[in-house]
Amino acid sequence: MFRFLRPPSHKPLIAEEKIDSVYKQHRMKVFAGIFIGYAAYYLLRKNFALAIPELIKEGYSKGELGVAFSAIALSYGISKFVMGNVSDRSNAKYFLPLGLILSALTMSLMGIAGWATSSITIMYILLFLNGWFQGMGWPPCGRVMVHWFSLQERGTKMGIWNVAHNVGGGLIGPLAILGIAIFADWHSVFYFPAIIASVIALIALYLITDTPQSVGLPPVEVYKNDFPKTTTGNPEKELKSKEIFLKYVFPNKFLWYIAFANIFVYMIRYGVIDWAPTFLSEVKGFSTEESSWAYFAYEYAGIPGTLLCGYLSDKVFHGNRASVSIIYMVFVLAAILVYWLTPAGYFWIDNLALIAIGFLIYGPVMLIGVQALDMVPKKAAGTAAGLTGMLGYLGGALTANIAIGYLVDFFGWDGGFILLLSAGILAIVLTALTLKHERQLTERNSK
Repeated sequence: MFRFLRPPSHKPLIAEEKIDSVYKQHRMKVFAGIFIGYAAYYLLRKNFALAIPELIKEGYSKGELGVAFSAIALSYGISKFVMGNVSDRSNAKYFLPLGLILSALTMSLMGIAGWATSSITIMYILLFLNGWFQGMGWPPCGRVMVHWFSLQERGTKMGIWNVAHNVGGGLIGPLAILGIAIFADWHSVFYFPAIIASVIALIALYLITDTPQSVGLPPVEVYKNDFPKTTTGNPEKELKSKEIFLKYVFPNKFLWYIAFANIFVYMIRYGVIDWAPTFLSEVKGFSTEESSWAYFAYEYAGIPGTLLCGYLSDKVFHGNRASVSIIYMVFVLAAILVYWLTPAGYFWIDNLALIAIGFLIYGPVMLIGVQALDMVPKKAAGTAAGLTGMLGYLGGALTANIAIGYLVDFFGWDGGFILLLSAGILAIVLTALTLKHERQLTERNSK
């Protein structure tokens, strides 16, 4: 590993009377750092979805573009797991901004070099690279979260942080409109957000601190008097990769249940949003600008939905994340039916249905990540979250990109929506398998 990425050493404790004020100051800074940093990753994640209608005009089929788009899901899924393990042994202060800068460079190349969109192969390669660098975003955020925020407050804090998905993802639509207005070039959907993301990477570098101990503060469990039962004998000991994989991750069947549930949650998340501009344009009669604003509404509807979800899991269900996920997924299925079956011309119903899906789907997305963090020691957090993320992207997002593209080509949009509804049912069943275990875990932690 590069020397600058290694975790910083622990410093002697500062004076006891200063601990509380310094802790509060750093918690605000690191939270702001991972929030804006991760939001900036989303400025570069799904630009290709808005470029698909333009690329179809140039002669590409939906199936071909689905294959190209799948490169992000494939590489991101693998990278989130691999880089999650690297992140568990790295300094989050440098790890997160580094991935963001590399992703921005890749997307700049995609937009500035017109030849990049002249070939499915070139698009696939660049999107694959972007997906790999995108995999460097979530794991360091998870590392920061488990080191700076304790178990009993993590659902609420993660709920707030998780809206970074929506802040960044929702801004893609307006930024696309602004970029085209400024540069008079639809390729600006790639390079304009990249410029903004690069600036944010530098701000995140300033704000993020890896661990409390690296600035002379005690572990968060001591500070908050909140000691989880999943901890190791020495919770601050950096674990070796073999120990993380073989002791805490691979043998954990409940972690595997939520990881497989994540496949189907992600299939809905990306099956809806990645194809929304195309579906709304072809079936519902939306213009490009109307589709961009609908994309924006979907993402930003996830903000209150995720905040409510985190609050419910902490304050009402007392750490039982699975119950809240199941409730949310039932309503997701209902909203998908409305989105699918509403006749063309009812723009307000289409928008409300899309807003409802966005409001609901990001709750389970967030809670599966929180469940993964809850189930393992904090030094294995990035790997556990990486496993759920890898399966979510390789199984869910990848299927959403490729399968829906070809299903729509051969069977129409009905085929795509039947797949999404089936995915929702399977997600509910798999999440339900963790209910008893999670209830036992929260009961132990509350004693």
